[in-house]
Amino acid sequence: MVPQREVGVGLISVGWMGKVHSRAYQSIPVVYPELGITPKLIIAADTSLERIDYAKNVLGFAEGTQDYREVLAREDVDVVSICAPNFLHAEIGIAASEAGKAFWIEKPVGRGAADTKSVQDAALKAGVVSSIGFNYRHAPAIEYAKELIASGKLGRITNFRGTFFADYSSEPKGALSWRFTRELAGSGVLGDLMGHLVDLVHYVIGPVAEVSALTETVYAERPIAQMGSGTHFDIIEDGEMGPVENEDYAAMLVRLSNKAVAEGAIGTLEASRVTVGKRASYNLEIYGTEGSLSWDFERMNELHLALDRTGAHVGYQRIMAGPQFGDFSHFQPGAGTSMGYDDLKVIEAKKFLQAYVGTARDNSNINDAYAAALVCDAAEHSVATKAWVSVDSVPGTTAALKLRNPLNN
Repeated sequence: MVPQREVGVGLISVGWMGKVHSRAYQSIPVVYPELGITPKLIIAADTSLERIDYAKNVLGFAEGTQDYREVLAREDVDVVSICAPNFLHAEIGIAASEAGKAFWIEKPVGRGAADTKSVQDAALKAGVVSSIGFNYRHAPAIEYAKELIASGKLGRITNFRGTFFADYSSEPKGALSWRFTRELAGSGVLGDLMGHLVDLVHYVIGPVAEVSALTETVYAERPIAQMGSGTHFDIIEDGEMGPVENEDYAAMLVRLSNKAVAEGAIGTLEASRVTVGKRASYNLEIYGTEGSLSWDFERMNELHLALDRTGAHVGYQRIMAGPQFGDFSHFQPGAGTSMGYDDLKVIEAKKFLQAYVGTARDNSNINDAYAAALVCDAAEHSVATKAWVSVDSVPGTTAALKLRNPLNN
């Protein structure tokens, strides 16, 4: 029996993502018994008494509060999950850092690069462990794709294409929630979906260095909803209309850094929250001189791979994720038995807790969040100026970089 170390957990906001985080913590001793880590759910914070009751009586937290500061003040809380709406992320992330708490925060960390930088500064100053909700990078097929590229199996990467098309705002009468307001959300689909896509590119093939972008607000107005009374999924008939202040669609032409594994490769990235028919279609296609691959989150346990240019097997083959792919073997015994979305958050929780106890540093971190935010900010600047915009490099990320030649440093 591996000796168990208890880690006290605090949760801030008991919405959908707060529930996902809680289930992920509870899964750790079962899915990863070899870690010797037992998360203990100490206290959950939410403004809603009903959600606090749910956190205690369903999720299993010992206590609840309406003030998130009480979570951060608890000495028996070691790590904190920050799952509040976007406009509160920076405030709570800074407060968690100043309280000396390791934190796992959902993206986007801020309403743009400036917000995110403030959290980065606080976390680095405090020396606390941080982890970001970039869950798609943990898909076993993506981990395998990353290995293939790093090993040179695809040859020199020449170009790539990424899309994240979702339909959660495709209904024109969908309520004007905080997501559509600049002050509360910052950018629209750039921060929400494109941030995920940028992180995936950074993680698999390397950091973006230059951006040229276009954006579009497809629905300029939506019916007004009372703050806190519902979500953007609510349909409001014949309601008073209010302006949508951020973009529904974004497209970027990008070039990667000369330090990237895919040195100088060019690609296109698109994201939309108003597609009809696409539910959560998150695609990444990568093309090299010796092979290509393609992945789609809606079929996340599959990887389409082409490694032959001649012969009888030219073209893509469908590869099912199995025990050789990432953390797959911790969830299923063999290929064909699929993993799901929540499993990716369990992997994320594992990497966060390993970083906290100091046994590994495979997690995303606040530097990754800032790097992605800089790309999305550069896209907005490009739209305003109709010009290419350079993106500063960020040290300390987990981006896929070329190995240095020790002779040339």
